[in-house]
Parts: sequence; C-alpha cells; structure tokens
Amino acid sequence: MPSPVDDAARRAGALLTVDLGAIAANWRSLRDAGRAGGRSVECAAVLKADAYGTGATVVGPRLAAEGCRHFFVAHLDEGIALRRALPELPIYVLNGLLAGTEGDFIEHGLTPVLNHLGQLNAWRSTAQRFNRPLDAVIHFDTGMHRLGFGADEAQTLIDERGRLRGLRLALLMSHLVVAEEPANPINGEQLSRFRSFVRAMPGAPASFANSSGVFLGSDYHFDLLRPGAALYGINPQPGSPNPMAPTVTLNARILQTRRIDALQTVGYGAAWRSARPSRVATIALGYADGYFRILVNRTHVHLAGHKVPVIGRISMDLVTIDATDVPEADCQPGAMVEVLGAHMTVDDLADCARTNAYEVMTALGRRYARIHVDGQEPVV
Repeated sequence: MPSPVDDAARRAGALLTVDLGAIAANWRSLRDAGRAGGRSVECAAVLKADAYGTGATVVGPRLAAEGCRHFFVAHLDEGIALRRALPELPIYVLNGLLAGTEGDFIEHGLTPVLNHLGQLNAWRSTAQRFNRPLDAVIHFDTGMHRLGFGADEAQTLIDERGRLRGLRLALLMSHLVVAEEPANPINGEQLSRFRSFVRAMPGAPASFANSSGVFLGSDYHFDLLRPGAALYGINPQPGSPNPMAPTVTLNARILQTRRIDALQTVGYGAAWRSARPSRVATIALGYADGYFRILVNRTHVHLAGHKVPVIGRISMDLVTIDATDVPEADCQPGAMVEVLGAHMTVDDLADCARTNAYEVMTALGRRYARIHVDGQEPVV
C-alpha cells in the first residue's frame, strides 16, 4: 500500500525535499566553529517561520537528537506548535510577551524574550501570581533599533537588579546588524556595548552571534551561538564560497508542452515573444508557491541536463519555460524540472529575484508535497 508521502508526491504538481541530515551537518559545523580552541560554547537553533520553510516540528527533534538543547521561535503560536514536538527542551519566543498571554507561556513551558521593562514587570508579576520562579531572557538593543531594552531601560535594570526578583535570568542576548559584513565597524561598536551590558549583569549566559556572527570570530561567540539561516544552507558569508551544505531541492512537474511559431507571445501581458519557432513547457509552480513575480524573464530552471530559461510572466499557479533545446523525449508531461537544487541554490534564486535567500526560503509554498529525508533515507 502506498505511504502518505508517496500519495502526496503522486498528486502534487511540485515536490520539495528537505534533507534533515544536511541541516544536522550544518548545525554541527556551526557548533564546532564555536568550540574552536577548546571553548565550551553551545549552539542553539532558530526555528522561526517554520524553520525557514523546512518544517520546524520535524527539524527540531532531528537537531535535538544531534545534541541541540536551545531553540528559538518568533511567535507564541510557533512555540506552542514546537513544544508538542519538543516536550522538554527550552524554547524561547523572540517577539516577547504580549499582554494577556502570560498563561499561555506557563501552560506550554515557553520562555519569553523580554524586550522592555513593561514585559519584564508583567512576567515578574506572573511569577508572583504562580508563586514560582520563571525563566526569562533579556534582550538588550545594541543598535538594531527594533526590539530590546534601550540604553536607558538597560541602565535601570543594571541599577535596580531587584526588578528581576522571582525570575531566573536564563540568558542575555542582543542581535547583530551587519554581521555579514566583517569589516563594518558597526559590528565592533555593538560588541563593545554588549560586553559592557554583560559585565554589568553577571551570572547569566550570553548570546550574540547569529549565523553570520559565528564567522566574525570567538569575540562574538559568548556562551550560546544563535544561528538560523545558515542551518538551512543560506550562505552566511556573502561574496565568499558557501561553507554550509544545501538542504532543499524543489522540482516542479511539466503539465503541458506546445509548439509555437516565431514572433508569438507567451503568458499574461505578452511579456515574452519568441524569436524562433519554439517549444514551450508549462510547469506546476507560481507566485502562490513563493516563486516571485519579479522573476519574469530573469531566471532559469534545469531539465535533463539543460539550462532552460523561464519565459513570460509568473502566474499564480503556472510558469512557462523555453524548452526548445531540450530533446522532446525529455520534455513530456509529467517530467520533473529542477527549480532549486544543485544548479540553482536559494542564494542564486534570491539574486535573480533581487531579494535575499531568507525570503526565498520562508516563501516556500504550502502546496508542495514535502518530503523529509535524512541522507538518502526518507523520514516518515
């Protein structure tokens, strides 16, 4: 009897394969970078946005089996979903404590990242109400200017440590602004501010390095690395060879092919016109699946060893390609076209779409059949 995975793949127009073994290998590589020189730095995993589109409730347990003991998400509901897959390990919610959600954090054993004194006061009151100490993370804003304690509030906390009464300070953290630019002086300025805050708040572990921050060197590592993008194969060192293993492949099925004469247009808006008699193939992919509209006439896919241009406008559900130079036997309905993989990485596609690989990964559509493998073995 076919498995549910086989059925999903049979019915789907496109197939997304996630290699959990590659994600685990990337985590080990980042962990080992932090431990260079014999240091005892730990490595967390950021699983926000459904583990960058790869499936948080599958990726989380795989990394836990690898030895990861700290997990970060952005939203409370992400934490609740992940808790079902990781019943015991710490899960930190980066967007903090929204009013009225204190009970949800308690019920699901989640730890809020506290971003200002109002959240701190509410969490301390919750600890008093439940009559037990609660873990807390303090986020100090060293220059991102999005979330976190500003300098004045941080100084208040330093001067009035009693505000933490009833809480266990699990972690001090901050977030780098331009870690992907090693020579940018902002990195050093942020490091100096964070060091000063950590010295003034002794007794708690500290976390500063995101994916790119891991590669800024040991000064940025502190006690806990906090990678996200690099786990999923996104290059943490733009402009240099990618040290991370690719983790996803995306293949879309050909639905139909047709011959057209020279000077014929294809797709909405007549955005592409054939210069010669051509064979056009239509594949089951579109902007509803995260294949951006800006890619019109800007990128390519691979079919049977051939680089094949994407032509015409990207539709909601369909993409057209110029398969004229592909042998007809390899261009039949049902054949699979490589959209992401060895020939087109997420970083490559991001360049074509004038965005970053984070957006490419997190936009991966929910209509794909998703298959998780560990090396060559499927994961059910």
